[in-house]
Amino acid sequence: MKRTLTAVKLAIVAGAVAGVWSGTASAGPGRVGPAGGFVYVADCGYPCDGNQPGSVLGYAIDGATGALTPVAGSPFPAGTGSQAVAVDPTGRFVYVTNLGSNDVSGYTIDGAGTLTAIAGSPFQAGAAPWSVAVDPSGQFVYVANTHSNTVSAYTIDRTTGALVAITGSPFASGSTPISVTVDHTGQFVYVADLILDRIEGYVITRTGGLMPLCGSPFPAETNPFSLAVDPTGRFAYATNDGSNNVSAYAVDGATGVLTPVADSPFAAGKDPRSVTVDPTGQFVYVANALSDGLSAYVIEGKGALREVDGSPFSTGSAPNSVAVERTGQFAYVANTSGGVSAYRIDGATGALMELAGSPFAAGPVPIAVTTTAGPAPPAQ
Repeated sequence: MKRTLTAVKLAIVAGAVAGVWSGTASAGPGRVGPAGGFVYVADCGYPCDGNQPGSVLGYAIDGATGALTPVAGSPFPAGTGSQAVAVDPTGRFVYVTNLGSNDVSGYTIDGAGTLTAIAGSPFQAGAAPWSVAVDPSGQFVYVANTHSNTVSAYTIDRTTGALVAITGSPFASGSTPISVTVDHTGQFVYVADLILDRIEGYVITRTGGLMPLCGSPFPAETNPFSLAVDPTGRFAYATNDGSNNVSAYAVDGATGVLTPVADSPFAAGKDPRSVTVDPTGQFVYVANALSDGLSAYVIEGKGALREVDGSPFSTGSAPNSVAVERTGQFAYVANTSGGVSAYRIDGATGALMELAGSPFAAGPVPIAVTTTAGPAPPAQ
């Protein structure tokens, strides 16, 4: 039987906490330069029922070891029931969706990783905003509103980071849109529909508005919960937390149409939530909330997934979100029962080795994680 959003919320209180995530912003495939930068974690507050004050935790990444150290001032206050976190591709702004207060908190990032609330924040969203994504050009932000069945779209003020609603926003979606992502080219938006078991696709207009793709929606398995597009823009992956598997699609670069790859879907752990593709475009990682593990896969030539030897890898309790930092050397997992697990990635195989000191201390319910290389100079 398909679960309603109310049932999902009850699962949250019980400990199988839900949320959405944002993977690493990447300039494209290939490991580049040393690791480092920052990790940001959205914490929805105990008992994560959408009624508690949320926060954002910030950590500096040790470029040599991947270890995490809290940045000055962390945690930073957010709205009610914080659920998702995303960083713009310049690394200058952080955005957090707040499920209970129906808005988006925005912050600037300084060179030390400290967050400062943007003037005018929080910014109004639809009902129960669950997921947030920033387009790769850093111009637009998209938010999936699960209770109003819409996607809010905003332009980013490149000087201040403030959000301004785009004409026509919010845009209609299906029933319970729970995850939103933007492809690497910045042409297409994809939304996971939890109740209707499908993926909805949109073309991004010149002004940042959304138009449905021809052929959309695209079928998924039971309760698709998270979406990721690989950095080459060739493949897309969706976790299905009701059927414990991952749907894989080939992406038509010209039209954005999704076509299931051979042998899709691929088995995952119990209650797979977050999915991310590493910035080299070689590996896929999936957080399995009810089996306390991280599934790891190699992307085969036509987009099929082959599980890595040793997968799944142990995490903390109820892992909900996974992100890989920009060089592809380290992965981070938000465990909703507490702590952020950290791993070194074997660049040849995709296997994971937990770092010394992991899991690192976090707030009461760390629910979503993302990474950034740190702020770049403002656009001219």
